Amino acid sequence: MEPFLILVPIIFIIVICCGYYFNNKQFIIRTLRKLPSSGISGIRTNQLTKVTGKALHIEKPLIAPFSKRECIFYSIKIEEKRSSGNSSHWATLVKDVRFQPFYVQKNGEYMIVNPSKNPINYKAHLVVDKKASSHTFKESTPEFEALLRSYNIKSKGFLGFKKNIRYREAIIEIGEEITVAGIAKWKNLKEPIPSYSYSKIASLESNEKQKIIITDLPSRTVNKIR
Repeated sequence: MEPFLILVPIIFIIVICCGYYFNNKQFIIRTLRKLPSSGISGIRTNQLTKVTGKALHIEKPLIAPFSKRECIFYSIKIEEKRSSGNSSHWATLVKDVRFQPFYVQKNGEYMIVNPSKNPINYKAHLVVDKKASSHTFKESTPEFEALLRSYNIKSKGFLGFKKNIRYREAIIEIGEEITVAGIAKWKNLKEPIPSYSYSKIASLESNEKQKIIITDLPSRTVNKIR
């Protein structure tokens, strides 16, 4: 039995370390740190490229469900804490990710990024920057109640007690600094862009081996550690 008792904590530590190493955020950080930052004008076709710049909308911006901020990408999650016997867990009620094609602007130059859901051609990590919650000892705000109603979620249970519900929102705002990576292409510009006088524009695309990477993690986090 003794060897088994020794192995249990070792296996547990290995599982925890693997979960951390292979999670989406750490994968994105590791991938981006391997790539040098690039300007847009010097991008080479079919080269894996990383650019840090401002996110700008091409279409009418999306509106974040709770904070009502204009954005080009948002990810939200609504969870309810449920108990069973002596244990409890967070059950996901809503998980919604929405995005649109967008520009990345750097030093007056533009690049197009076009993430897709079908098929999924991207990996993204967005920093959660808006939270809300309610429970028995905390009244929810009118804004939070309105959000829950929009998703047909009741904030009170059968006996009238407040449910333990939490909300997390992560977005890429218009003008926010982000880092993107992918396979670079040059395309003819179909419509002119104000303050952009060139006939071609760079774009980031995916291929069988490389997905587009999108994150609003701080640039110091995704650049090489010196």
